[in-house]
Amino acid sequence: MRYYELSIKGLYLQNLIYESEEELLVLSEVIVALGSRKNLKAIVIKECQKPEFQTRPIEENTFKSLSEVQFELANFISKYYACKLGFILNSFESSKFYKCEKISCLKRPSLSILQEEALNFIKTQSSSLLFADTGSGKTEIYIALIKEYLEQGKQVLLLMPEISLTPQMQKRLQVYFKDAFFLWHSKISKKKKQEHLEQLTNGKALLVAGARSALFLPFRNLGLIIVDEEHDNSYKASNKPYINARDLALFLGKKCNIKVLLGSATPSLTSFYKQKYFRLKGTFFETKKEFLFDENELSVSVLLLKELKKSLENQKQAIIFLPTRAHFRQILCKSCGKSIKCPFCSVAMSLHKNILKCHYCNFSKMIDEFCPNCKGVLLEAKKMGTAQLCELLQKKFTKATINRFDSDEITSVRKLDKILKDFNDRKIDILVGTSMLAKGHDYHNVDLSVILGLDEFLFRPNFRASEESLSLAMQVAGRAGRKGEARVLFQTKNRAFFERYIQDYESFLKDELELREGLYPPFKRLLRLIIESKRRDEAKEICEKLAKDFEGIENLELVGYGACAIEMLGLTFRFYILLRAHTHKILMKAQAYALNFKGVSADMDPIDFS
Repeated sequence: MRYYELSIKGLYLQNLIYESEEELLVLSEVIVALGSRKNLKAIVIKECQKPEFQTRPIEENTFKSLSEVQFELANFISKYYACKLGFILNSFESSKFYKCEKISCLKRPSLSILQEEALNFIKTQSSSLLFADTGSGKTEIYIALIKEYLEQGKQVLLLMPEISLTPQMQKRLQVYFKDAFFLWHSKISKKKKQEHLEQLTNGKALLVAGARSALFLPFRNLGLIIVDEEHDNSYKASNKPYINARDLALFLGKKCNIKVLLGSATPSLTSFYKQKYFRLKGTFFETKKEFLFDENELSVSVLLLKELKKSLENQKQAIIFLPTRAHFRQILCKSCGKSIKCPFCSVAMSLHKNILKCHYCNFSKMIDEFCPNCKGVLLEAKKMGTAQLCELLQKKFTKATINRFDSDEITSVRKLDKILKDFNDRKIDILVGTSMLAKGHDYHNVDLSVILGLDEFLFRPNFRASEESLSLAMQVAGRAGRKGEARVLFQTKNRAFFERYIQDYESFLKDELELREGLYPPFKRLLRLIIESKRRDEAKEICEKLAKDFEGIENLELVGYGACAIEMLGLTFRFYILLRAHTHKILMKAQAYALNFKGVSADMDPIDFS
């Protein structure tokens, strides 16, 4: 009889020991039972000595396994993000061993002299950053690089921040790679995913383009990872484990000798500081932009209407960015000035037509007739949302076709495909949307980009607020004038900031580095602990106990602690502790200690501070 330590997929448990008469290879996938649960998949971690306790048999060998690359990644996630290995392995797809066939790619994009220089620079680096202006042709560089790896029989992973980018990228990849690639993201059906896995394990599809979950596929000969729009927060998971796909790609590159290329027109400060980069300036097509500033509060102003009218008269299209979905961000009572809050979360509810909805727990109710705080009658809407803006503009431009482009409206890949096609076919005149508008889409006939409501975003209590606001503004601005002349209209009371940096992101990054030195990433590492409980006093007590324990520890700084900005979510009270250190090692120790306490979760390298 042989004995094996197994990690059971999907269960938040320590590894367990099972027995088998069969000799099994490390990383093999097997089927086991645990208690009353049957047909559980597990991964063989190692062979071990017979334990003193009675063991259960391994019931079946699936003859699939994890690749070495997969296990390196899963093991790192388990340690760095403090999560049980079995729980993490549930995201990983196992496969039978397979070999990759070389693929002959007939086409290669025609690159300019500067693009060829960028490509040659990338080839000399194990990891690098392509700092490329919007419209400068970085996708063509990606494709030329991918072609070289596929022709060597190497696998390539092209990561994109979210599925809103995939339809456009799919069309561009099909031109060069036909059926030698597939898309992978959460909206793909289970049946389609199985078909894609067969393509991968038959060695016929060497290129995978997808969201962060594509990192967990069973690559056996991965040679290149490209992280497009590497600055995007969508690469960071919003639930446990709080992974960052960009950082995991860089880990794999270093650990498994895989080339990693990060690409962005507005790279993150950390990547700019840590990576060798090639600066690709200019645009692929001749463009000229005029920047206009409307120093008003968020509103449908005279200048906004004038510029929209000009675009419509010239038979051009416009896009309008607004950070808020729905009709209004919130409503305030004119008598007492208070907002109507969710009864389960300490956040103001958003107005959707005549329904109030919480964007955190999804609780909804009919709008109150009277203020619930003071019984005042007059309720004033604040912070315009996309739906309300569409309605206001439609009244002004009755003959124009105006559509929304936000997560309330785009609920499937099919809807996404349709609205992008309709817009590029000029069936839509004005597209009003949230940050989805900025996600790298090509809009062929847009001569006006409008950016509204960024002032509130700019002054969030987050050390990355300026970086994220400017990046978002530049990404939206970059959607206009892909070919020809265009205008970019900012409605802001912070004209000096945007005017100074909107055409010189590199200067902003250099200035921002000076401000962050000694305080925040990329110079320091952060760990955010969240303490949750149904009882406020319990959460507060654990928070204060941990804060006291961390005070005075050498090389570990207690930045702050207390109630979270959103103190209650779903009737659960939330407190936080923010720790800072020069390296991640001491933060990992602090994380391990804190997780022994009830209701504590840990977010290494946090980007959300609410």
